Parts: sequence; structure tokens; C-alpha cells
Amino acid sequence: MREISIPPYAPMLMESTRALGYSLEAAIADILDNSITAKATNISIKFIPFGEPYLSILDNGKGMNSVEITDAMRYGSGNPLETRDLDDLGRFGLGLKTASLSQSRKLTVISLKNGKLSGRSWDLDHVIKSGKWSLLVLDKKDMLKFPQIELLQLQSSGTLVILQNLDRVGNGESDFEAAFSEKMDRVREHLSLVFHRYISGESGLKSIKMNINNEPLAPHDPFLINKSTQIMDDEKISIGDHLILVKPYILPHISKMTDAEIKMLGGKDGLTKQQGFYVYRNKRLLIWGSWFRLIRKDELSKLARVRVDIPNTLDHLWAIDIRKSTATPPEIVRKNLSRIVGQITEGSKRTWTFRGKKETDDSIVHLWTRLKTREGILYDINRDHPLVEMLKEKLDLKDHKFLHQLLKMIEMNIPLNSLYIDLTNDEKFKNNELYELTDDIKELAELLLENCKNPEERQRFFDKIESTPPFSQFPGKIVKYLKEVNHA
Repeated sequence: MREISIPPYAPMLMESTRALGYSLEAAIADILDNSITAKATNISIKFIPFGEPYLSILDNGKGMNSVEITDAMRYGSGNPLETRDLDDLGRFGLGLKTASLSQSRKLTVISLKNGKLSGRSWDLDHVIKSGKWSLLVLDKKDMLKFPQIELLQLQSSGTLVILQNLDRVGNGESDFEAAFSEKMDRVREHLSLVFHRYISGESGLKSIKMNINNEPLAPHDPFLINKSTQIMDDEKISIGDHLILVKPYILPHISKMTDAEIKMLGGKDGLTKQQGFYVYRNKRLLIWGSWFRLIRKDELSKLARVRVDIPNTLDHLWAIDIRKSTATPPEIVRKNLSRIVGQITEGSKRTWTFRGKKETDDSIVHLWTRLKTREGILYDINRDHPLVEMLKEKLDLKDHKFLHQLLKMIEMNIPLNSLYIDLTNDEKFKNNELYELTDDIKELAELLLENCKNPEERQRFFDKIESTPPFSQFPGKIVKYLKEVNHA
């Protein structure tokens, strides 16, 4: 038996790996992984959508020499089975090449280390022409022609990545400039989320400054930690000598969030789609918004989010793909997560239905009653509510029928479809947001009190009013006010 070497045909393989499914934002995030692994503390992204369009990424990391940069440009420059440094964000040794060339036909990397520039370039058109793995080695004269090179030269070390011939960025678009700019807006949102722990410089991490066209990126914390609650202690799952850390959060009720926070947390898909596990590998967000089929997503669990931190030593068990965009927890982890999921989603339901409890609490006199029938759920106006009773007493008997028909008409015309759409779109409801004792509420209370015919009725009224919405939202205050103005 003998062996022969059959290296893949370069043009075919390089063109094929362009179809791995990278979006522009995922591709740039993959490139930034290299900058972070190289200990960069400042990363500048530049894009020019007109003239000769290009996209560049400049970092101030440790840089590479001639040998290192050649190895970095090799397809499969790292063995995924080898033990990596604990802070290494790489996986297969493919990310820089596959991510960059998924969006462009020319990738150039220029690096500065120990005062010396080294440059290499993959040009797909040149590879097709040569039919070989023809990596271009750049001399100083070549390198000085590239955009942003003067900024690299001002640093003590660092690396510059330039993408040119951006054929996939504007593919199928009639207005390349507009399409490129719009996609870069998505890149900004994506990076702000994926690297939010690095940008914020949380405990144990050195803060990394990132900008796009000189506009700094702000961290997008998907847990809104300053406002959220943690209803469970942190969990630790052991797999051999390795630890997985699990930290559950419940977002605040939507009425407690600003519009900007709702937009940041929900994105274009809304809070319901973004609920679930947020899996971090070395504190870099990999995947999010999934319950790994342990439960289904619904409106009541939309405030539940669980942070899961995994080390890069467990990559093989999580089946992380080349793009670092999919992962599947191993069985031992799924069993532990399944137990946590039930508790965390129940906490979300309690937070989301906080106001709903008032609609089912028997100690409160509700204006609306909820009935479950064989045909479905029925909402009725409570005919025994003090306001309805007061109105009946002020009407003649012949007008009672009119009142009954009016109430039935209101019940039959609840805008259920609009309410459902607003709820699923994370809209705030202003109807029941009462934060202070307004003049309208005071006037309504006085009208009810005037309807009392004797001291006994007045006392029963005082006993009952604080269990009747909207007065029940101001315990103590409403009775005190009425007694003061009426000297009761």
C-alpha cells in the first residue's frame, strides 16, 4: 500500500467556501475574533461605498511577522482538535479567509510587528487564472498603495484587513451605495450585541473600543442587567474538568422599559423571538434566541433570557460550526438546562402577568370579568361594579335596557385583533398606567361617595373602594383624600 497527496483544486474550493452562508455582519464578527485574540484594545472599521468601494478593519493587536502572516492566510491554519489558549476565539483556522472572501473577491492582510510590515493577498481572479494556491506576497511599495495603511504605520503594532471587489455585498442590488450603507447599519447592531461584554469591559475583560467610520459602538446588553431580576442563583454544570456557567435573567415588565430599551432588546423581530438561551464562548456571543427545543416560545415567556458561558475547550461537544453561528448543547447540558428552563419561564410569566393578576384576584372588584366557556374565553363588563350600579340608580327603569345594550355593544366590539398585534409587537399600553392620584380619579371617587345615602353606606363604600380599580392602585390615599374633602 502506498499513499498519494491530492490537494484540492484551489479555484474550486475557494469559490465553494464562499457559499457557507455568511451574512456581512457575521463575516465581520468572525474577522474581529482574530483582532481580539491578538490582544487588540482598539478596532476601527472603515467602509467606503462609492468610487472604488472597500471595507477595512484596523486593530492595534500584537501584529504578525512574515512567517506568521503566511500561516494565518493558509486555509486550515489551525487544528480544531488541538488545545487552544483560553482566550482564543478561533476554531478551524478558516474564519479570516472564508469570512472575508464570502463578501469580496480580494482579501489583503498587512501587519506590523517589531517595526516591520508584512503583507499577503488572496485574489480569487488571480487564483482562477493560475489554477493554484497562489498567495500574493506584497512588497513595501505594494502595501503603501492600500487604504488606511498610513494609520497602521502610526501604531507600534497591529493588523490591517482590506476587502475589495465586494461582489457579494451589492449582489442583486440596483443601488450599491445605499445597499452597502444599510448593511453596515446591521453590522453596527450585530457587533454591539455579539461583543457587548468586550466593549463594556466587564470584570475580567479589558475594554475594547470599536468604531465604524469613526462612530463608536455602544454595548447592547441583552439582559438589561441594571433593571432585570435574577430569580435563581447562578448554576455551574461540570463536564470533566470544564465548567459551564448559567445565569438566568427576567427582563423588567415592558411598561418599565424605555422605547429605546425595547428596540435594543427586541430588534426587528421583537421580544418574543429574542427570548431563550444566550450562549457565549469566551464571552463572545455565539447564538441567541433559542430554547434548544426544550420548550416553545410564547408571549408569557418573552421576558426570560439565560446566559450560558462555555469555554473553547468544549467546542467539539457543542458542535460549533465554521461560522460560529450554530451550536447544539450536549445531552448532559440539555438535562441541566431543561430543569432551569421551567423555573425561569415561570418567573417571566409572573412578571408579564403582574397587572393581569388584578384581573383574576378575588379580593378585587373588577370592571371586566373573564369567563371560560365551552366555546372559548368570554370577557364581560361586571354588572355589579360600583360604577355600573351607581349609573343604574341614576337612570329611570326604562333607560336600564339602553344601558344593558350599550354594555353589550362594548363587550362585542373589543378590538381583540389589534390588541394581539400590539402585544406581539411589544407596544406599551397607556390605558392602565396610573402613577398618581389624578383629578379625574378624585372626581370619580367623589361622585361615587355622593351616591351613598347614609353613614352606613358611606362606611361600606370606604371599605370597598380600595379593592376597586382604579382606586385600588392608591391604597390609603384615596380614602384619606375623600375624608379630607368631605370631612367624613
